[in-house]
Amino acid sequence: MTTELVYGKKNTDLTREELMDKISRQMSEKRFQHVLRVEKKALELAEKYHVDKEEASIAALTHDYAKERSDDEMIDLIKSHDFSNDLLDYGNAIWHGVLGAYLVEKELDITNPEILDAIRLHTTGAKEMTELAKVIYVADYIEDGRDFPGVIEARECANRDLDEAVAYETYHTLNYLLKSKKKIYPKTLETYNYWVVSN
Repeated sequence: MTTELVYGKKNTDLTREELMDKISRQMSEKRFQHVLRVEKKALELAEKYHVDKEEASIAALTHDYAKERSDDEMIDLIKSHDFSNDLLDYGNAIWHGVLGAYLVEKELDITNPEILDAIRLHTTGAKEMTELAKVIYVADYIEDGRDFPGVIEARECANRDLDEAVAYETYHTLNYLLKSKKKIYPKTLETYNYWVVSN
């Protein structure tokens, strides 16, 4: 499916191959293989749920663009740009989504707000998510390389209903954070309160 995808000019002037080359230079081979698996899953979900495949491909390929940037670079970005200083209380698990969207826009000249939003929210989710953002959020969680308790159920949810998959992922992610006694980013709680409690 992915090899046949040809980008138009509405989202990027790069071909898929050119974009992949730029992305691969920013990450390890292991991370790049994860990105390709997320793209594969995102395209499957986009097909099923009638989401623009080009947008799904680009968002999936770029979602971890900033994942392996140094903490020093990320902290400098937060301090020197218009980001909330509250971000400094969190680590790269949060930074690479929020700052990644900024870096994708600045360095790859991708300006589609839905793509950038999907990158921004792919680790935390949000109360309000576009269908594209849901696809990337879920695809990142269930890509074929993932192997953790509950991943099969998560994939089954994604095959039944995208919103159900968002709720499932959010519930289990928050559970993991609580059990691990990790600091919880406020937007993750917002996602939980809306998708798990309210629905």
